[in-house]
Amino acid sequence: MTTAHDVLAVFCGGDGRHGNLLGVVRDGRTCPDEASRQAYAKQLGLSETVFVDDPERGAVDIYTPGVRLPFAGHPLVGAAWLLDLEVLNPPAGEVWARHDGEFTWITARPEWAPARTLRQYGSAAEVDALEVPPPGEWLYAWAWEDEAAGRVRARAFPGRGDGIDEDEATGAAALLLTARLGRALNITQGRGSQLLTAPGPDGTIELGGRVRQIGR
Repeated sequence: MTTAHDVLAVFCGGDGRHGNLLGVVRDGRTCPDEASRQAYAKQLGLSETVFVDDPERGAVDIYTPGVRLPFAGHPLVGAAWLLDLEVLNPPAGEVWARHDGEFTWITARPEWAPARTLRQYGSAAEVDALEVPPPGEWLYAWAWEDEAAGRVRARAFPGRGDGIDEDEATGAAALLLTARLGRALNITQGRGSQLLTAPGPDGTIELGGRVRQIGR
């Protein structure tokens, strides 16, 4: 199965490197049902693939190689950047987006994020030294790099057994951690990806990062 898609890196570091890879199928009609979309996401083998059903309304459908997701952070940030959208409509609900030049931001509710185990470690070095755990638990490992400044070191292990042993940048988990800590965060995840968050007054959280196009 082949269809046109873009590949983006979402939540790149300040040097433009790293970021979590994302597939974007701009014309969702090329994979018209859930089975064909799941098969295509598995074929691409990226952390997530998003299918655009209605670019005017921002209607999107998100898949990992093994499951469909009602909400995920890096696909929505990436789609908002690529299609210059101000609103997106994944199954979880309406998500607003904005662009400030360097960063693309979405505003979402942390309760939309899939469940994750958020496990705090004593130092960034301990997080860096972690081995990939066996499948079974979706683990978001984190430690303070500079608590006063809100700087966090994190790594994410989906534990699904679908070939994605470590997630390079995880927007949904960043929302959950921000909600737990109740403060803005500057997260360095994986090899050097950067995620920024800021709590809103109504229980929403803004999530932002840099995006670049890898190919099409």
